[in-house]
Amino acid sequence: MIEDIFIGGGGENYEIPQHLTLKYTNRHGLIAGATGTGKTVTLQVLAERLSCAGVPVFLADVKGDLSGLAHPGSATSKLHDAFTARAEKIALHDFSYRESPVTFWDLFGKSGHPIRTTISDMGPLLIARLLDLTEAQEGILNIAFRLADEDGLALLDLKDLQAVLVWVGEHRADLSLRYGNISTASIGAIQRRLLVLENQGATDLFGEPALELGDLLRHDESGRGMINILAADQLMASPKLYAMFLLWLLSELFETLPEVGDPDKPKLVFFFDEAHLLFDDAPKALVDKVEQVARLIRSKGVGVYFVTQSPDDIPEDILGQLGNRIQHALRAFTAKDRKKLKLAAETYRENPQFDTEEAIRTVGVGEAVTSMLQNKGIPGVVERTLICPPQSKLGPLSIAQRKAVMDASVMQEKYQTTVDRESAYEILRTRAADAGKVAEIAENTAEQSPQPMAREFNAARRYSGTRVSRSSSRRSYNRKDSLSSALSEAVIKELKGATGRRLVRGILGGLFKGR
Repeated sequence: MIEDIFIGGGGENYEIPQHLTLKYTNRHGLIAGATGTGKTVTLQVLAERLSCAGVPVFLADVKGDLSGLAHPGSATSKLHDAFTARAEKIALHDFSYRESPVTFWDLFGKSGHPIRTTISDMGPLLIARLLDLTEAQEGILNIAFRLADEDGLALLDLKDLQAVLVWVGEHRADLSLRYGNISTASIGAIQRRLLVLENQGATDLFGEPALELGDLLRHDESGRGMINILAADQLMASPKLYAMFLLWLLSELFETLPEVGDPDKPKLVFFFDEAHLLFDDAPKALVDKVEQVARLIRSKGVGVYFVTQSPDDIPEDILGQLGNRIQHALRAFTAKDRKKLKLAAETYRENPQFDTEEAIRTVGVGEAVTSMLQNKGIPGVVERTLICPPQSKLGPLSIAQRKAVMDASVMQEKYQTTVDRESAYEILRTRAADAGKVAEIAENTAEQSPQPMAREFNAARRYSGTRVSRSSSRRSYNRKDSLSSALSEAVIKELKGATGRRLVRGILGGLFKGR
């Protein structure tokens, strides 16, 4: 059984093998470095080698470059000679080109299979934290979920949640007696924040068929772990939606997977590319949730790796949990950059052979400063490392090539067609329509019931000094005296109602009884 994966050669002449121990892969990690220093290729290499070791991978493809994992590299590539020379330097004698098993996913369903969840699965707590709701607003959201659950109203997509919130607003007077004050201002604030998410594309995230987590943990026929690639090039334009989805996915994995302690290898390795988007302007409650999940999900056999430009992008409490580190070059052009560089160097276990801060500043493209967990989870001494060359294609696939991979996947038939079954929105809409019909019938009945009595009142109206002239489209009145006319109209209006009906029934009853 494979116990570790080779990631590159370290030391002055790259003769010291650097390995990532599978047993400690679920202790999380960091891949950092400035733009153009090789982070994407390092991520590609790690995904390839984890897959070969039988470990499924989930990663976000921000620039579209990682789709090349589905095709083998080529000897005709302009980088072939450079990759061959690198393999010789690090004593990688069995280097060859090979594709990896890949499944493409896309929240918008364009560059991959649609990936969805339901409002109910995400739950009120996570939605409230992602929307940064106040305590009062979060309480109203919980009321909406409770009422929907008690009334059998399925919350599947955004329009379901919006419909239930409207219903809560219409019945807030009655509900406030049971659950406490419900203000229209708080409901409006929730609706506006949901609208922001909807404008960012959240409509595509919520719905059915919902993603089954087991479909991310698959293996191919030869036992290699499936590499699940989320197309995130368009998703990056909606950072809140990106953060919401990835955090939900981590939370679902944590709640669904059983406890396994410290397995020989992880069940899944999860890469957060552009990790700073998860924490930029994030409310403290959200950061606390990420920290909690990162700390506890290790026991479920899931490793989480943050990919970003600088370690400073990661909150300190989370950064302290990242045991495996690959640090590409950091630039130090300003005083602020130099401070970040110094802080990054101080997080590594020193190597007496070189200055860590200087190494981070001067490593070339494809090189990195690495520190991996060793026996008993102790951080290894920092080393300058030349990263392995990738076996798969470097760069994106064409549209036709991507489509061919999608068409061959068993996920195509399962997730491609959206299912919109009856849920809260449809049920409440039907109830509103039925209530409208009942109200219309009652109104028509009330209007028609006074007609037989009209003749009885016409005489009274004539005595009041008002003459009635009728036309096919309207009634016009010639008033001799405005006050008497107004009084007459008031009396007639009252007599046409329930009071008038009771009075007439009494008068007519008395007359017939006398006869």
